[in-house]
Amino acid sequence: MKVGLYIGTQFTPETHVPAALAEMLEQVRTARRSGFTSLWVPHHYATQPMQMLAPVPMLAWLLREAEGMVIGPNILIMPLLNPIHVAEDAVTLDILSGGRYVLGIGIGYREAEFRAFNVPLKERVARLTEGVELMRRLWTEDRVTHNGKIFTVEDMGIGLKPTRPGGPPIWIAAVVDPAIRRAAEIGDAWLITNFAHLDQLVPQMKLYRDTLAAAGKSFPADAPITRECYIGPSRAQALEECRAALQYKYAAYSSWGLDAQSKGSESFQQPFEDFVRDRFIIGDKSFVKDEIQRYNDLLGVNHFLMRVQWPGLPHDKVLRTISTLGEIFA
Repeated sequence: MKVGLYIGTQFTPETHVPAALAEMLEQVRTARRSGFTSLWVPHHYATQPMQMLAPVPMLAWLLREAEGMVIGPNILIMPLLNPIHVAEDAVTLDILSGGRYVLGIGIGYREAEFRAFNVPLKERVARLTEGVELMRRLWTEDRVTHNGKIFTVEDMGIGLKPTRPGGPPIWIAAVVDPAIRRAAEIGDAWLITNFAHLDQLVPQMKLYRDTLAAAGKSFPADAPITRECYIGPSRAQALEECRAALQYKYAAYSSWGLDAQSKGSESFQQPFEDFVRDRFIIGDKSFVKDEIQRYNDLLGVNHFLMRVQWPGLPHDKVLRTISTLGEIFA
């Protein structure tokens, strides 16, 4: 099994972000020394009052410290972006990383972002699926003519080609069943989101495997899952230490409408200890190690993309979790 660092690029309003950059570099160095195999950054627009750094420049800036690691966005909101732009950024990062770039994309959910970009929510699926098709053609063909429902390209090519034949792997985030089928059919992996509850993931993984089989595709060698993760001296202390930072983060998600359809175990509106159970991996070293194995046994996932910092969490506690995860995955 492998572990990746899903680095925090979001900060509280009072944080002096330029000063936090040195801490981010130290986190990547610590992760690399600890045996982490990948590095990931998130993506959103207009997150005020929360401060947020943009994903592609951040990946390029962190790349030297992450030498030898797989890098990628987790996730780009694909329907808001032009696939030619995304394809060219992907080729550049693929070459800069020595062929270690993975393009993580998703459909998005935040209505305010779609209104700001003048993109109808009803076009999300078409924009994502057509975008994937067009990017793969741009990575493999010299010149492309494409007349789609959304995008039109007339006898153009991007010139620069990726290191890997066929282009970077495309991991597609999905939460609901139709999106999971889509991830199986057109993606190279289903990228499980950090808030997905285990109650839902077990039947959804069966759906994903069944859809792969129907499409004549094998289960991916890299089977990723994103989790919020925190390690403390005891499980009770770990929960208490990260409580405020996680509640701040998920209150923002809730205000953006992420949990609008959530009910029961999926609901964000429940006591913190109930909310994190079977959703996040929080506890002492022994508990976290056992949880990682449980997820592997239940789902078959083998690449854990761990987000270990949220707005307001002290840097020393972030480094402790990174180092301890390195010991667990050693």
